[in-house]
Amino acid sequence: MESQIEPVTAPQVRGRARWAGVVCWAAVVLLVAWAGVRVGGLDYGPLVQLLAFTPYVAAGAFGVAVVALLLRRRAAGIVALLAGAVLVSLVAPRAIPDSDRGEGGGPRIRVLTVNVLGGAADPAEIIALVDAQDVDVLALQEHTPLLDAALTAGGIGGRLPYQQTNPEEGTSGSGIYSRHPLRDGGTHRYPSPSSVAPYLGHSASYATVAVPGAQPLLAESVHPMAPWSPLVSDDWRTDLTALTPATPDGPVRMLLGDFNATLDHSPLLGLLATGYRDAAAVDGSGLTGTWGPYAGAIVPPVTLDHVLVDHRVRVESVEVFGVGGSDHRAVLAVLTLPAL
Repeated sequence: MESQIEPVTAPQVRGRARWAGVVCWAAVVLLVAWAGVRVGGLDYGPLVQLLAFTPYVAAGAFGVAVVALLLRRRAAGIVALLAGAVLVSLVAPRAIPDSDRGEGGGPRIRVLTVNVLGGAADPAEIIALVDAQDVDVLALQEHTPLLDAALTAGGIGGRLPYQQTNPEEGTSGSGIYSRHPLRDGGTHRYPSPSSVAPYLGHSASYATVAVPGAQPLLAESVHPMAPWSPLVSDDWRTDLTALTPATPDGPVRMLLGDFNATLDHSPLLGLLATGYRDAAAVDGSGLTGTWGPYAGAIVPPVTLDHVLVDHRVRVESVEVFGVGGSDHRAVLAVLTLPAL
C-alpha cells in the first residue's frame, strides 16, 4: 500500500511563516539589546557573564541577517546587519595589529602570566615554559604553598631568583618571579568579601622590576573576583575599579594576570581609559581565548587574561600557551621598555 503525504494547507503555510517571523524578530531584538548593553556599559547582574561572549554574538549577527533576508524579512535583516556592524566595530580592532605599538627604545623583556587554578597547574610545565620562552618576569594567580614548594624544588630560583610571592591555600594567592632585581615589593588585597560569599579577597603581589638600561617597571599580578554569580557582580565591579590606574606621565606600570573580564566589560574599559593598552589587542591577537571550557562545560573560550602597559612600552608580540592542570592559558608578551 502506498503511503499518502498530507498536503500542506494554506493556513499551515501562513502559520509557519508567522512563527518564522516571530523567531526571526526575537533574534534581532536580542542583537539590538546586546549592542545597547555593550555600548551603554550596562554590564550588571547576569549580563556580566553574557557580555564575555560578545565576539561570538558579533559573528552570529550576520547569520541572523542572512536567515532573515532568506525568509524575506527585509526589515529584520537590515536591523540585524546594523546591530552586527556595531558589535563588529567594537570587537574587530582586537584582531587587527596596531600600527602604533608603543615607544620602547630600551631593553626587551619577556613576561608571562598564568592562573594556576588553585595550585593545580603542572609545575614542570610552568618551568619548561619559562625555559623555552626565556621568560624574564613570571606572574602567577591562585598561587598556593604546595605549588610554590614544587616550583622551588624544580629550580625556579635558578632561573628567576628575585621573588615577591604570597602563596595561600585556595584561590587567593599570587606571586611575581623575576630574572631582574625587585624592589619596593609587597601584597595588597582586593576589597571583594561579600555577604553572599564571605572570604578574604584575592591578593595581588607587586614589585618594581629593575631591568638594566630601562626605566623602573612597576609590575602587579592581577586577579580580581570572578563574576561567578549575578549576586556577586557588584563585588566583581568593586575589585576591577580598585585596580591600579595607569600613570602615563609618571612611573611605568604593567598589570598582568587574570582580570576575570574581557575588553567588552565596562570596568576594564574604564581601566584602559586611564592610559593602559592591552598588549594582545595591540598585537592583533586580542580575540584569542585564554579561559574555557571549564569542568567539561560546553563554554567557548573567552579572553580573561591580559597584559596591560602604557604607551611608553612597545608591544612586540603576544602568544598564548596551554598549561596542564589549569583551565587558563598562559599569556606571553614580548615588550620593549623605555630607556633610562
